[in-house]
Amino acid sequence: MTSTFVFPDTATGSALFAGETEGHFYSRISNPTLEVLETRLANLEGAEAGLATASGMGAIASTLWTLVKPGDEIITDQTLYGCTFAFMRDGLSRFGVKVRHVDLRDPENLQATISDTTRIVYFETPANPNMRLVDIAAVSSIAKQAGALTIVDNTYATPLLTRPIELGADLVVHSATKYLGGHGDLVAGAVCGPADLVQDIRLIGVKDMTGSVMAPLTAMLVMRGLKTLQLRMMRHSESGLRIANWLEQHPAVSAVHYPGLPSHPQHDLAKRQMSDFGGMIAFELADGFEAGTRMMDRLQLIQRAVSLGDAESLIQHPASMTHSTYSQEERLAHGISDGLVRMSVGLEDSKDLLTDLDMALGSDRS
Repeated sequence: MTSTFVFPDTATGSALFAGETEGHFYSRISNPTLEVLETRLANLEGAEAGLATASGMGAIASTLWTLVKPGDEIITDQTLYGCTFAFMRDGLSRFGVKVRHVDLRDPENLQATISDTTRIVYFETPANPNMRLVDIAAVSSIAKQAGALTIVDNTYATPLLTRPIELGADLVVHSATKYLGGHGDLVAGAVCGPADLVQDIRLIGVKDMTGSVMAPLTAMLVMRGLKTLQLRMMRHSESGLRIANWLEQHPAVSAVHYPGLPSHPQHDLAKRQMSDFGGMIAFELADGFEAGTRMMDRLQLIQRAVSLGDAESLIQHPASMTHSTYSQEERLAHGISDGLVRMSVGLEDSKDLLTDLDMALGSDRS
């Protein structure tokens, strides 16, 4: 818990600033506690290096500000977390970076769109909030042939379920606020990838541009979360599949989006690139959003809140909450309906969660 570090002599301080020796001199650049976390995250992702940041958006913004310049193009999937979408639309585009949204569920769409100005191909899989998937290996191969970098937001899956770098991606970003922290008591982010790129993001994106620096105490809390990550993801996935199956059979539910269901249009892809299917579920009520708000307001155990990956189950309405930065036209074009409800299945007994859902949906049965 220190902002600066003492040098034994002037020569050592000079060598540290010049990059001639390794060590810590100011916590906006590096810190020994963060270094332990960064090494662990890199090991989990199968990456050369990791970088801890103050938030998931801090990781995304620091990465993209480092890697693009005016005239460059970013190709991204049609579905993104609302703040990522807003940053690209309202932030990067103001400074001459072109952002093009393409349906990356079919890699041929990328093949037809990518150009010599494409610097980055960026996507989430599963995507927030509608659970659509992208074939990491296929998209990464096309991007690499065109000389572009592939960046995957791995927040939903975590390295316990999907390891994008092993499938060909160049960089992975996380909101460590979610599953990596796992207890709903911190805000944090991370980037993992090749050592040279991560160092550039550290010294340019974080140090000079965003200042998105994680505190040592937060790093300790994320490391606490990593100790139980495997156990938690197993429980999230087990309960998620059980609840998704139950919702799919409920007469008040018109659609369930969960990659572990055979009915999910990309279920085969999910089985190829995921070791399990996680605890995120998106679903729609047969009677539309009004039925969804009634259902959410009746819940007793499941909490109405944004964020995800918490020990407690959370439920929210993307169109009016996490994805309200989209216009209605943009939401519909990008596969986010007004009636979509997103649930983050927590660690409670799944029987209790099903009882809560059954009570909340009960009077809406047809």
